[in-house]
Amino acid sequence: MSDKVPVIAIDGPSGVGKGTLCQWLATQLGWHLLDSGALYRLTALAAQRRGLPLEDEARVAAVAVALDAVFVADVAGTSRVLLDGVEVGDVLRGEATGNAASRVAALPAVRAALLQRQRNFRRPPGLIADGRDMGTVVFPQAGLKLFLNASAEERARRRYKQLIEKGMDANLAGLIEEIAERDARDAQRAVAPLQPAADAEMLDTTRLSVMEVCEWALALAVRRLAVRVIP
Repeated sequence: MSDKVPVIAIDGPSGVGKGTLCQWLATQLGWHLLDSGALYRLTALAAQRRGLPLEDEARVAAVAVALDAVFVADVAGTSRVLLDGVEVGDVLRGEATGNAASRVAALPAVRAALLQRQRNFRRPPGLIADGRDMGTVVFPQAGLKLFLNASAEERARRRYKQLIEKGMDANLAGLIEEIAERDARDAQRAVAPLQPAADAEMLDTTRLSVMEVCEWALALAVRRLAVRVIP
């Protein structure tokens, strides 16, 4: 039956607005949400906390298989992430964890270990899937595939603003360099490289507001999937 559950697959590099869009669509439609990047970040964090080299494919994949991760939604609509029973939300979204996740995501055995776990998120009434290979590998038959992009400079500027607002130190030039390196690693990996599906709808969000992106995506969902917005 899960094959009949509608999926909207939203791919693209970090900082293009995927997370915000996916959360908004999931709320508007009342659908489930898969943040696939969180699974790779959790795997990288768990491996590091066990003292494993991130290049040790077999042992990191074993961590992915046994990953003790829980996503808890609260009444305010936000979510908490627990790893081995401990909340890790703040460290999970840090730049260091993001870079580590990009490294373990390049390992074929890790991707294989997390594939079915991601597909298990597909439950009625529908799924919004946020990632880098949602439309190409995880849900290739998704009814709607979107691919967002933006310039590295704009994505770094957005991240810089987020970090400063949280009272954290940030270097804009360093963020641009890190983003460019991560993009290259994600696009050049041998398995499931970052690239749009052949039938994906493309959008450059560099000069668009959040609501412009959200309204574009919702209009496509209504037209393609005949979805209904929750009143």
